Amino acid sequence: MTKHTPQATMLSTLFMGLGQWYNRQFIKGILFALIEIIGIYWIVTRLADSVRGLVTLGDTPRGMIKVGKVYQPVDGDHSIFLMVEGLISLIFVLLFVFVYALCIRDARITANNREQGIEPHSFSVTLSNIANKNFPYLILVIPITAAILLTVMPIIFSVLVAFTDFAAPILPPAKLVSWVGFDVFNKLINLGSWSHTLYGVAAWTVVWAIIATLSTYLLGTIVAVLIQQKGIRLKTFWRTMLIIPFAVPNLVSLLVFRNLLNEEFGPINQYLELIGLSGLPWLNDPTWARLTVIFVNLWLGFPLIMILVSGILTTIPKDLYEAADVDGAPRFYVFRAITLPLVLYSTAPILIMQFASNFNNFNVIFLLTNGNPVVPDYLYAGGTDLLVTWLYKLTLTNNQYNFASVLSILIFIIIASLSILNYRNTRSFKEEDMIQ
Repeated sequence: MTKHTPQATMLSTLFMGLGQWYNRQFIKGILFALIEIIGIYWIVTRLADSVRGLVTLGDTPRGMIKVGKVYQPVDGDHSIFLMVEGLISLIFVLLFVFVYALCIRDARITANNREQGIEPHSFSVTLSNIANKNFPYLILVIPITAAILLTVMPIIFSVLVAFTDFAAPILPPAKLVSWVGFDVFNKLINLGSWSHTLYGVAAWTVVWAIIATLSTYLLGTIVAVLIQQKGIRLKTFWRTMLIIPFAVPNLVSLLVFRNLLNEEFGPINQYLELIGLSGLPWLNDPTWARLTVIFVNLWLGFPLIMILVSGILTTIPKDLYEAADVDGAPRFYVFRAITLPLVLYSTAPILIMQFASNFNNFNVIFLLTNGNPVVPDYLYAGGTDLLVTWLYKLTLTNNQYNFASVLSILIFIIIASLSILNYRNTRSFKEEDMIQ
């Protein structure tokens, strides 16, 4: 019996399409050959310049030169455009390698089928298989491509920016960006004012995330348990009233609170003055501002936990509570020994998600305080700024793109590490792993 697999595999490795020709699939072979011809042409004509631009980030900045009495533009390099073009080129190279591997695999499988007496499919049958058997893969090409171009590539780009000096006053196209290695990381962690701001904002971010998560979780759980108690009337009414803070868009609620708590003309301070008390600096003192955002977040966040826990409470077997009543257990003991553990078991992954969400809770901080009040020894950050709002200010307000990129990497490492560690230590994850 003729061994077709080695020959077809070798021919496809030498040049795309030759293995398909060997297997008498001529149209498919021509298509693969055209792909390689186009790919080789692009690699020869464009890839070297794209990679060189990614490595050097340009040689000549754009600007204006004086010719006589007239200034004329000089067509130079734009470092950021070169970086993006280089990334796109590398993605196309990986895509080309992937298609090359598919071509070799297709030729090898077809040749192996020939050895078993199965005739190669005609081009019409191949199209039919794509439209039917392989239709899910065909459809998934679109979202995967979009994810690569709109998600993966921007992430890689933001990581690369962390290793450059892309920050004011070094801004293209007037100036060229350069690679600086880990210099930005070193400055952010060790350089005086930068490190002081980083440690201060990071510490407040962790404290905020823990308190905001636990406070909304505990209040929502307690309210749900209280409403669920026997003898409580109008349960539907109480749930409906308490869900209103969550039902109203956060944007509206936060702007209302921002006006209510204004130190100069806010209604709350005016009422305090009417009863003989002095107004409080709700949003103008760092300590008061931090307490304020915690309580406002508590008001906005606990209804979701309340509704979630209310649903979980209906799944707890009533036999447990009846046995506790027979034994004469106090209500607090029943809550601590039965209700809370079972609720926590079901909601532990959601609790971790809440922590990650609060760690990056941009809306509450930005809309309520805009990160203020100002802290004199902080760089581009205020007393209530989280890492994510500080990142926003560094990027859109102060053009410190490389520092913002480093900050985004640190945020990702912290969130990913804590989330994975906490999730793996939950009972729900451990029991699921034991079942598998």
